[in-house]
Amino acid sequence: MKKFQHEFWTATSGDLTQRRTPLATPDYQSTSAAAVKIIIDPADRHQPWLGGGAAITDSAAYLLWSVMSAEQRRALLTELFDPDQGGFSSVRVPLGSCDFQSQDFYTYDDVPYGEHDQKLEQFSIGTGQPGAPDATKDLKHIVPVLQEILAINPAVKVIASPWSAPAWMKNTGHLTHGGHLRFGEFTGNGYTEENRFEYIYAQYFIRYIEAYQKLGIPIYGLTIQNEPSNAAHWPAMIWTVPQLADFGYRYLRPALNHSFPDTKLYLLDDSFHALTKPITAEVTPEQAAAFDGLAVHTYSGPYDNLYHANRAYPNWSTIMTERRCMMTDTPEEAAHIMFGIIGNWLVHNGLSMITLWNLALDERGLPNAADSTGREGVVTIDHTTGKVQRNLEYFMLRNFGQDVSVGATVIGSTNYTRDGYTGGLGSVAFLGTAGDIAAHLYNPTAQPIQAAVTINGNGANWQLVTVPPYGTVTLHKSDAPLNTTNVPVDDEFPLNPTPANHSDVAPGQH
Repeated sequence: MKKFQHEFWTATSGDLTQRRTPLATPDYQSTSAAAVKIIIDPADRHQPWLGGGAAITDSAAYLLWSVMSAEQRRALLTELFDPDQGGFSSVRVPLGSCDFQSQDFYTYDDVPYGEHDQKLEQFSIGTGQPGAPDATKDLKHIVPVLQEILAINPAVKVIASPWSAPAWMKNTGHLTHGGHLRFGEFTGNGYTEENRFEYIYAQYFIRYIEAYQKLGIPIYGLTIQNEPSNAAHWPAMIWTVPQLADFGYRYLRPALNHSFPDTKLYLLDDSFHALTKPITAEVTPEQAAAFDGLAVHTYSGPYDNLYHANRAYPNWSTIMTERRCMMTDTPEEAAHIMFGIIGNWLVHNGLSMITLWNLALDERGLPNAADSTGREGVVTIDHTTGKVQRNLEYFMLRNFGQDVSVGATVIGSTNYTRDGYTGGLGSVAFLGTAGDIAAHLYNPTAQPIQAAVTINGNGANWQLVTVPPYGTVTLHKSDAPLNTTNVPVDDEFPLNPTPANHSDVAPGQH
């Protein structure tokens, strides 16, 4: 029987009375008794694990940069992103404004509608020095926070997504309420490709990557549009899936190949309701070759629409780019979203990266420039003191960051839930880059469940552990020393959530 020199087991309950609480390593037993059997199989290998993290919106960056002291901020970002602590390894940033803003809405080329800037001479991600009180746009909050994160962990992957093109590039002339790119129209003088709005918009992405690279922030990947099916009253723009595929294939991927060929490009960036048919019916193999994968949100199902896409194009990775909980969600609702659907079932079925929505919001769910209120950040920061509380999202991400190495491979493990939030125990397991084994077990019920765990090749040698209600047990086995750092104690301050304004519900709720 293979025994590892080091083991680290933790439990997190849905109500957070257990918060990655270390457990004594279970003894090996020759019988599983009445426990639910979980067999981990390192020979059954699936997708690579690319990492996990959350979005640095202007709202999150404002709290980190302008509310927290430098010492508070450094302590929190180190706790989150240091591989020897929380191990968060990805962030998502808006390419321009989104609804979670402490500033007015902007893009990087805001000229009046009716005027054109086909050479992007007005392009700017902001003025002033990064982080200075008089800095504007991305330079005010987002850039200095990203620079500090990358100083802690230079390998953090940055995914960028626009909520809207500049208004003059759109048929409506407005940033908000949807509208679409001025497809097939020309600007400038002549009918050349360089005068098409599609070509100019592709160059807009290139100028963004160039500007960020000059500031020491490499852009790992792009999506063409955040929620292309959502004509929201904050910055928004509508694309069909065939339009996304055509723009990526004909314009954005060639522009990237010319200037930034290593930058990844992901299709969709929307919830599963947008995958209404097999992806092969809307994206040709030639177009698919321009993309590195599929980006999904998990606000709405049916979640098994994943199967319309996740095996269609073998070169694609599937990544998750957005989801949050509401401040008023029950432990059951929040756990089904974070531990069940995202952290367990989706990864078990092909997901390679998890990037949640706002890394931080305040005790009211603010700042917010629209009425997408009542949302919760991965952490909550008191807007008057900079104190910190850690939410269920934090613990889901830390289950990965602390125990699962970036570059690990998802491997087979026994699963008793068809969807992540009904039935019995869900599981997901990993073979790490150092030959280590990690696994997460999720209990989608209101009662504790006893599990018996073994690894293929160990025969009937079981370790028994109790998985708490709506909670997880994590295990990490290695011959190398393990990251056994503890989660800090939360600060105390009252929550005062804004009214919950949302149309999505937790999985299984009506």
